[in-house]
Amino acid sequence: MRLHWCIFSACAWLLLLFALIDRFLSLRYARETEVKTPGRTQSFNQSSAAPALAEWEAVLEKRIQLLSTVCKNSRLRSLTHVPISKFVLDRIFVSDKHNILFCQTPKVGNTQWKKVLIALNGKFSNVEEIPEKLVHRHGKNGLPRLSSFKPQGITLRLNTYFKFFIVRDPFERLISAFKDKFITNPRFEPWYKHDIAPAIIRKYRKSHRGGDRVASGLHFEDFVRYLGDAEGRCRMDRQFGEHIIHWATYAELCAPCDIRYDVIGHHETLERDAAHILRRAGIEQLVSYPAIPPGITRYNKTKVERYFSGISKRDIRRLYECYQGDFHLFGYPTPDFLLN
Repeated sequence: MRLHWCIFSACAWLLLLFALIDRFLSLRYARETEVKTPGRTQSFNQSSAAPALAEWEAVLEKRIQLLSTVCKNSRLRSLTHVPISKFVLDRIFVSDKHNILFCQTPKVGNTQWKKVLIALNGKFSNVEEIPEKLVHRHGKNGLPRLSSFKPQGITLRLNTYFKFFIVRDPFERLISAFKDKFITNPRFEPWYKHDIAPAIIRKYRKSHRGGDRVASGLHFEDFVRYLGDAEGRCRMDRQFGEHIIHWATYAELCAPCDIRYDVIGHHETLERDAAHILRRAGIEQLVSYPAIPPGITRYNKTKVERYFSGISKRDIRRLYECYQGDFHLFGYPTPDFLLN
């Protein structure tokens, strides 16, 4: 009996040992297969990424198609077509080394794209090293404007270089411009508060008390009323000079109906658009777009409603009439929640 028990115990131990050996060999085989066949995993990832890439390229192509369609709309022609003047050519920065043209549209991440182009010149190894002050010193940042070239050179670059610019919701952009120039003024540009704001207040503030009209500072309502007065604003902007670029329309800045741009990026989808632009321009291995803080590009409807609360529907509608070309050209929905 004791012999039978010993034989049974020995068999049990052998079965357990075989099970452990089998488990060990299976795990080893799995690890070796993973190491020896990375191509399979890589091809799977690439195949899953390919549809996403193609899908986003289709989105960007639809933006160009929409732009072309709206440009043909005769009803909006006065708001969408502008001559390719020196004002427009001054907005376009050139990288001859990489055949790139970038049209400046303030308050949509414009500073970061300038850093990208400056870094491409080779003076800085990455965008993080570029001082903020240098970006805006246009005589010293190494970025020539398209207006600095002779007519033949301008035409050649417009016809052959990769061209892009960025847009965002037009009303949210106006809010950003108002805050940046008349409230915080981080770069200390005193003419906005000391020259432009008083001129707008004197003409467009409905109620004030003598000298207090200037001391109280520019209100967003004053700003809206000024921007919505197409004729009066045109006269005032002559004395403001090029400071108006921060609230000029995209059509006025970049002439998108008269210059064939390759890509139109949206601030709201900037992370995906930036990667696509770098790839299309052939520079994705040379430079990276600066990190985008979470949520900074998201459209903030609550903020828009807060800024426009208390402003008359009449003034909002007049403002929309002046900027509706931008809404239509770039597919931004009409802000019915403000107009009706």
